[in-house]
Amino acid sequence: MAKRIGVYPGTFDPITLGHMDIIERGAKLVDELIIGVTTNIAKSPMFDDDERIAMVEREVAAVGCGNCRVVGFNSLLVDFAKEQGAATIVRGIRGVTDFEYEYQLTGMNRQLNHDIETVFLMADVALQPIASRLVKEIAIYGGEIGKFVTPKVRADVMARVAERGPRSG
Repeated sequence: MAKRIGVYPGTFDPITLGHMDIIERGAKLVDELIIGVTTNIAKSPMFDDDERIAMVEREVAAVGCGNCRVVGFNSLLVDFAKEQGAATIVRGIRGVTDFEYEYQLTGMNRQLNHDIETVFLMADVALQPIASRLVKEIAIYGGEIGKFVTPKVRADVMARVAERGPRSG
């Protein structure tokens, strides 16, 4: 029987507890879960590609995800999935807004490659409000982000905020 490979893509800028929940649950659905770290051209990342890949590798290793592998990519998601031999894309959904966006994305991906299926995992209720964008904003304005990320990611984010200096209004 062929190995079931899935891809969980994202910018992971930074990786949150919500991402980790989807990684751990998604890894149970496939023989190998490839966490694809990419750059969203519509976003200004806090961390560069190499920093985000290293951060995700560290966090995935910390939870002992033995069937997970982290790979950086900058291409169409369906092309990346095909290159990795994946037949499944794993996506997390926090709410209706995520669903609408993901529904459209899934439709486009199906048009590009109908052999790759998308599987949606609903975010854990306790983790639904967490978004990387909000974690960064909270940190930049001096708020506490420890409820949303691991201690090491918190340290990474706070160090980056300190490098950039205080936020002026």
